[in-house]
Amino acid sequence: MTTSLHPAPPVPARTRAAAPRARFTDLVAAEWIKLWSLRSTPWTLGLATLFVLGAAALAAKADYDNFPFYEPETQRDHMFSLSDAFPQEGYLTLMIVAVSLGALSVVSEYGSGLIRTTTAAVPARGATVLAKAVVTAGVWTATGIVIAFGSFAVSQAILAGRDAAVSLSDPVSIRAVAASALLAPVCALIGLCLGVLIRHAATTMVTGIFLLLMLPTMFSSDKRWSAELSNLMPGVAWNRLTTGWMPPPRPDYFPATITESWLVLAAWPLLLLIPALLTIRRRDV
Repeated sequence: MTTSLHPAPPVPARTRAAAPRARFTDLVAAEWIKLWSLRSTPWTLGLATLFVLGAAALAAKADYDNFPFYEPETQRDHMFSLSDAFPQEGYLTLMIVAVSLGALSVVSEYGSGLIRTTTAAVPARGATVLAKAVVTAGVWTATGIVIAFGSFAVSQAILAGRDAAVSLSDPVSIRAVAASALLAPVCALIGLCLGVLIRHAATTMVTGIFLLLMLPTMFSSDKRWSAELSNLMPGVAWNRLTTGWMPPPRPDYFPATITESWLVLAAWPLLLLIPALLTIRRRDV
């Protein structure tokens, strides 16, 4: 029996198959899991919803109680009905919550270091930001719809006892409900984009709250240039769209048109998303 002195031929090394490129739907699914893995998410959305509905109920109850003391013109025209459905204190709080949670969806990853894992798994950083924007817009749009219809229904059910309710079929009511439903996702996307640009939790939230709530108070409504700047603010645009009646024209009053107000709500997240996408592609994590 002879033994071969020739070594066995080497086994060719197996080439490792390249990992398939992540699809955008996969990125959206991952961001969805990230958002709902935070225990604070459902609690924050639920408490914000209850707060706005409670504010609408309290505003309507106050007008219900004071209705017999109103002037006949006020009773007839129901000037307070839409403002009760969309109370300032409720929706200003909603703006704060939305912009803060939108910011945290980004800056929390920078704080924990998870952003390095995310960018290592998905080098296309712009696609990751877009996936975050899709999830944020979807969750807050659904929340905004529930809040807008809920606050309208609760307030008008109370005012119906005084025959002072307005119908949802009214064009102004439809416009007000739609604008209120969109206010939450607009503010959340503003917070998300600011989070990408600033990357620091406290600074991002303070900046978002300043832009949405404090900056509009610095403009005067009796000077045209100042009023025009004020009309560019999301909160001012929302207030214009939810207003059921307008005062008579005055030479020192410069309200925005309905079309301009819709454009303002649409422009803010879009204009902030562009620099956010450019920044995330060029900056180190």
